[in-house]
Amino acid sequence: MQNLTLIGPVSQLLTMDHLPLRGAIQDESLEIISNAGILLEGELIKAVGNFSELKSSLPSGTFHLIELKQDFVMLPGLIDCHTHICFGGSRARDFAMRNAGKSYLEIAEAGGGIWDTVTQTRKLEEKELSQRTASNANRHLMEGVTTIEVKSGYGLTVSEELKMLRAIQNANTNTAADLISTCLAAHMKPRDFDGSNEEYLEMVSQKLFPILKEENLSNRIDSFIEKSAFSASEIAPYFEKARKLDFDITVHADQFSTGGSKVAVDFNARSADHLEASGEKEIAYLAQSETTAVALPGASLGLGCSFTPARKILDQGGSLAIATDWNPGSAPMGDLINQASILATFEKLSSAEVLAGITFRAAHVLNLMDRGILKSGMLADFILYPSANYQDILYHQGKMKPAQVWKRGFNTSENR
Repeated sequence: MQNLTLIGPVSQLLTMDHLPLRGAIQDESLEIISNAGILLEGELIKAVGNFSELKSSLPSGTFHLIELKQDFVMLPGLIDCHTHICFGGSRARDFAMRNAGKSYLEIAEAGGGIWDTVTQTRKLEEKELSQRTASNANRHLMEGVTTIEVKSGYGLTVSEELKMLRAIQNANTNTAADLISTCLAAHMKPRDFDGSNEEYLEMVSQKLFPILKEENLSNRIDSFIEKSAFSASEIAPYFEKARKLDFDITVHADQFSTGGSKVAVDFNARSADHLEASGEKEIAYLAQSETTAVALPGASLGLGCSFTPARKILDQGGSLAIATDWNPGSAPMGDLINQASILATFEKLSSAEVLAGITFRAAHVLNLMDRGILKSGMLADFILYPSANYQDILYHQGKMKPAQVWKRGFNTSENR
C-alpha cells in the first residue's frame, strides 16, 4: 500500500526553518523554495524541495501524486497559542457599553464582565460546551489554524473547571485541529467563594491539580496577575505548587498594570501574555529571559488600548509570538491573520517576524517541537494560500483565506 504522497508544485514554500527563536528577523532570512513540493509519509513530512526533483527521485508506483494546477503559497499550519474558545453566552452588551464610554467597573456592576461569562458557562452541560468549543475550533481550522491552545477559567470551582477541561478534551476528538488545554482556574476569585484570594488558590492547588495529572486534562497552569484578579505575592505559592508538579506555567501579565511579567520570568514561565502595559524595565527584563512574549492584538482592538510593544521586545532580543486571545469579552474576533497583520502595521514588524510568531515561535510557547516548520520529521501540518507571493497573505489582512488546510497529512478542506 502506498504510504507516500507528493503534493506540488507550489509557487513558494516557506519552510520557516533556520530562523532564530529570539530577536528580530528580516524577510531576507526566510527560506523560500520555488516550484516546490512536499512529500508526506503518513502524518509526517518526509521531504520538502523542488517538485520536479522530488518526483523524479521516487520510483513509479510507490507514491500518490497530488498535482496542483494553480499558484499557491505553502506555509506551516498556523498556531494560536492563547485562546478562551470554551465558553457560554455572549458579551455583546459589554462591547457596546465599553464603546459608549462605560468603565470596567460600571460594566461589572451592570452584570457584565468575566463573571457574566462564568455564569453563562456554568449553565451549560459538558456536552454542549464541548460542541461549542469544537465549532469554534473548526472555524479556526478553516482559516489555517491547525493547533489551538484553549483555556479553562470560566468555571472557577473545582467541578466547573473540570467540566471545562473535560469539554475541551472531548472537543479535541471532534475537530481535526489539535487542542492544547490550559488550566486558568486562577482567572479571578469567584464571587461565590467564601474566603480570601490566598484561600481560593490553596483550594485549587490542593483539590484540582492532582486531578489534572490523574486524568491528563492539562499540563499547563495559567493565572491572571492584575489588580482585579491576583497579585504577584498571592500567586507565587500557587506557581510554586504547580512547578513542583511539573506543570508548564504561563501568565496573563501586564495587561493593565505591571508586575505580572516579572513573575513570569522569575518562575521561568513559557510565556508572558498581553504585556500592553509593559514599560522599558519590563521589556528589558523579559527580553533577557527565556520566557516568550505573546502579543494579543485582538484584546487591544476589543478594548481600544495600546498594543504589546512587540518591536521593542524583538529589538532587545526577546522572543515574540502572536495569538488571538479569542474570548467572548475583550477579543471576540478570533481571526489570527487579521490581528497579526494589524499588529505588524502598528508595531512595524517584518513579514518574517509575524509568520514566526504564529508558527514555530508559537509552537515553542506550547512546548511542541514537532510543528511550526516544514521539514523532514515534522508533522504534516500545512496550508495553501491561492497566491504566487507570500506577501499577499498579510497584505490582505485576513481577507485571503487558505484554499487548503492539511492536518497530520489529511486535507481537512475536502470535507467542507
